[in-house]
Amino acid sequence: MVDADQTIVIVGAGLAGAKAAETLRSEGFTGRVILIGDEREHPYERPPLSKGFLIGSAERDSVFVQQTAWYAEHDIELHLGQPVVHLDPAAKTVRLGDGTVLPYDKLLLATGAEPRRLDIPGTELAGVHHLRRLSHAERLKHVLTSLGRENGHIVIAGAGWIGLEVAAAARGYGAEVTIVEPEPTPLYSVLGPELGGVFADLHREHGVRFHFGARLAEISGQDGMVLAARTDDGEEHPAHDVLAAIGAAPRTALAEAAGLTLAERSAGGGIAVDASLRTSDPDIYAAGDVANIEHPLSGGRLRVEHWANALNSGPAAARAMLGRDVSYDRVPYFFSDQYDLGMEFSGHAAPGSYDQVVCRGDVGKREFIAFWLSEGRVLAGMNVNVWDVTDPIQQLIRSGRTLDPDRLSDPTVPLASFLE
Repeated sequence: MVDADQTIVIVGAGLAGAKAAETLRSEGFTGRVILIGDEREHPYERPPLSKGFLIGSAERDSVFVQQTAWYAEHDIELHLGQPVVHLDPAAKTVRLGDGTVLPYDKLLLATGAEPRRLDIPGTELAGVHHLRRLSHAERLKHVLTSLGRENGHIVIAGAGWIGLEVAAAARGYGAEVTIVEPEPTPLYSVLGPELGGVFADLHREHGVRFHFGARLAEISGQDGMVLAARTDDGEEHPAHDVLAAIGAAPRTALAEAAGLTLAERSAGGGIAVDASLRTSDPDIYAAGDVANIEHPLSGGRLRVEHWANALNSGPAAARAMLGRDVSYDRVPYFFSDQYDLGMEFSGHAAPGSYDQVVCRGDVGKREFIAFWLSEGRVLAGMNVNVWDVTDPIQQLIRSGRTLDPDRLSDPTVPLASFLE
């Protein structure tokens, strides 16, 4: 039975919000739990939108966090298709778009991020896409299928993880793909110049064309449909569709209007929270893509937009709201599958933060582990088509030990030996 004396409201019905609601119940909270989402869909996970669901290896139902009936069975009150339009920390209420006002004792903001938009002529044309929501993925899946049948072209702005995964999916359907990227390699801000070329080579082998050192400047069309995409260096690429994959911005408008402290853009932006995921208001917490965490492991602020962070920070925030002692120090983690390449990345190595990249294994065969080091300490590690090494990689990051790069690069030296 629900105890109506205590109410926790969760704004954002994505993975972080749904996992927070689940944790509140599993931890024994008997008060009201209200989960609010601006989409009509029940909470779902986003990685399949550019992976399994998009390529057709996973069914639509597989993306959902829980079965529909689970929420009622666990007394989770759902308000779907309803944005929160106002947060009043003084009154401790939120107002929904339909005028409903809901009180809270504790509030979790899990509002996520939204795709950055192309600010160029032609974005109003049919055939210009973003990929953030299930509805976007459904539309894009249909588009890629059609392009494959008709030998059509898609131009992708951005060679980050989403851009590359969609490129792989598009080639799987038989569509022609051109990726426009201002940096000299894919994934430049994540992998640096040292390893971005691995992904460029992979995609070129599968027929993807790259145009580096340029940005899209205009999308031209006829009768409301896309015909071509022109870059700022004057080149024109034929296109039937264009995908904007130029990153995402944390959805902070609600928090900002309520007077909560935001993190500096130079530190990743988002809502500033401490290690317990508490905001500048002691009764308001934030988790998932929107939260910029005072991270105990990194020694600074960190905002992470990946699946594992939503999966783990939502429950951590729930426990903190229940008064548990929480220090969120998870090593950032994400994964990607492109063609026959599978990879996992642990840690964080921003440009300028490392002084050496060490690889063990065969980079040419795309079977290796890469380590980003700073004065011999491991900041991040990426395993490519090498498995069951995530735990030792993360332990090396946590240890802060100074390692011998030559031994680290030697595949005959077990990773576990560096932890003894």
